[in-house]
Amino acid sequence: MPALQPSASDVHVDAIMTNHSVAYIQQASDFVAAQFAPRVPVQKQSDKYYIFTKGDWFRDEAKQRAGSSESVGAGYSLSTDSYFSEQFSIHKDVSRDVKANTDNPLDWRRNATQLVTQRLLLKREIEFASKAFAANWGTNLVGGTNFTKWDDYSNSDPIDNIEDGVASVLKNTGLKPNTLLLGYEAWKALKHHPDIVDRYKYTTNDSISTDMVARLLELDRIIVAKAVKNTGIEGASNAFSFVSGKNALLAHVAAAPGVEVPTAMYMFSWTELFAGAGVSSDMVISSIEMPQLNGTTRIEGDMCFDFKIVGSDLGYFFGSCVD
Repeated sequence: MPALQPSASDVHVDAIMTNHSVAYIQQASDFVAAQFAPRVPVQKQSDKYYIFTKGDWFRDEAKQRAGSSESVGAGYSLSTDSYFSEQFSIHKDVSRDVKANTDNPLDWRRNATQLVTQRLLLKREIEFASKAFAANWGTNLVGGTNFTKWDDYSNSDPIDNIEDGVASVLKNTGLKPNTLLLGYEAWKALKHHPDIVDRYKYTTNDSISTDMVARLLELDRIIVAKAVKNTGIEGASNAFSFVSGKNALLAHVAAAPGVEVPTAMYMFSWTELFAGAGVSSDMVISSIEMPQLNGTTRIEGDMCFDFKIVGSDLGYFFGSCVD
């Protein structure tokens, strides 16, 4: 009998590890919609809001007054606009046999909840990007046409481009842009641009960060959109791309929503739909037993929101910043 018997394969049967698994789940911080668009909880799916006429607040109409004469009068006008908070939903059904046979470290309820949550966050990010990163703003520029693309390091001047945007928005609204929203590829080109690297090469060995560039540009913050979507249908090859493309948006963004608070965009979140369940949120995950489906449990997610541009003149858009 061979001396090396039994072999390793004779004494061990491969089993599922209970302390390790692999899942490509995007971090919540990669979805930036709620960072850029202040969230306004609303009780009704649709409603109107007031808009003060901008020009009425900038006229130089005060006059000198003598003795008992009356002061000069002034006024302002109002208009309205409306929102409509759409409901988006998705579910994952888990059958009785899957629930009974799921091995550790899998957790059918956790995994279904993760899937539904990711799909809703991705949907919200896609809806946000379709409005934020598009020609919906007071100024809309296209790389290669209105400015030199930022990955042309010999000829482009992104600092000057952004400072021009700051000056334009400030001059037309009286409000200084405080936020630069960047698609990941635009950020990658910007942080490696020689005009920016040269500002720091003698002062630090650290990698260029969003905080460093924000200070250089005199902005409160830079937000980098990193969310990824797969446009390949199930069963076909994956087709991954960044949700936000190769774009940048300079804007004035309010720290929080409020009465008479201007901002580029709001997210109107219809929370009252779920109030009966004791929930005040724009995302609700429900566990629903489905006896008609032979013991299936449905993990269902709902989200209600409307991304509304409420200050188009508070945004300055750079489309196709890089090749």
